[in-house]
Amino acid sequence: MAQERLLALQKYGQSVWIDFISRDALASGELARMVEAGVLGLTSNPSIFEKAISTGVTYDVDITDLARRGKSVPQIYEALALADIRAAAALLRPVYDRTDALDGYVSLEVSPHLAHDTAGTIAEARRLWAALDRPNILIKVPGTPEGIPAIAELIRSGINVNVTLLFALDAYEAAANAYLDGLTARAEAGGEVRNVASVASFFVSRVDTAVDKRLAGRPAGRSLRGRAAVANARLAYARFQEIFAGPCWEALAARGARVQRPLWASTSTKDPAYPDTLYVDELIGPHTVNTMPPQTLAAFSDHGRLGETITQGVVEAEALMGQLAALGIDMDDVTDELLRAGVKAFSDAFDQLLAGLTAKVSKAHKK
Repeated sequence: MAQERLLALQKYGQSVWIDFISRDALASGELARMVEAGVLGLTSNPSIFEKAISTGVTYDVDITDLARRGKSVPQIYEALALADIRAAAALLRPVYDRTDALDGYVSLEVSPHLAHDTAGTIAEARRLWAALDRPNILIKVPGTPEGIPAIAELIRSGINVNVTLLFALDAYEAAANAYLDGLTARAEAGGEVRNVASVASFFVSRVDTAVDKRLAGRPAGRSLRGRAAVANARLAYARFQEIFAGPCWEALAARGARVQRPLWASTSTKDPAYPDTLYVDELIGPHTVNTMPPQTLAAFSDHGRLGETITQGVVEAEALMGQLAALGIDMDDVTDELLRAGVKAFSDAFDQLLAGLTAKVSKAHKK
């Protein structure tokens, strides 16, 4: 893998994480080679684990062993997932130490079925955090209305959080403020804030997919196709710059607090008509993370464009949103729909994973 472009991104203040995990990749050294090439962190989600565990035979020995020990299907899933997350955290621990806890993180998501359950999210996040017992773990919590108070409470408790499924600017702002609220409460109670980390995962490509669908059949909107996602992300970054500035933030920063970095998620291009590095090239800038699936990572390593781009065209991004509104496209409606679809997609993947495990457990009991 070409290293130059990945390493160059760090000079612009952006960290590359990989949106992928599998036991095969851990065992074969594939993930280790990615880290050597400049990958600084890893994210997972129910869809990724569903693909990793339900296909192939890599996990079958452990599944059989756990089933024969009387473990339930959910317990088997959690044992497999926690083992992979611990292994990835060990692999990335040198990065965590070398970057003084800026990078080197591995993310694990709470059950997507808790997306609208504040208390349940808090309880599961605390349980997973304690079970993993690693400083370079981020617990993923969806940025739903019910997830926002959970984020503040977890940060107050000193638990690292990756806020996921952010599509709307207001939801991003709520997630950032929840992080600040949690840090403030922790500081007021005399807690250490320097060792608490968070990223805000702002989803990108799905915005273009949804907006382009609504633009279809509208000649006046042809020139707007493939532009909403980058514009939306640039406006989110502008809000990041506003939120993490001023007296409130400076007081926390003086105590060692770190900014909650925007993390660009869903950065693979869904429309083949668009450049395959579109959602990397256009979102480069300080204090950001781009978590890429392997194919996007390979594409950017091969032919991505370098340069600080996230702060470019903010005025044009605002104007684009106005043009979309003039065509009757309500971005609040778009992002609400995307959030509902995202929660459902992760819930469905989680259910499919458990169904696949159930079938494998049944076979194990018959042997």
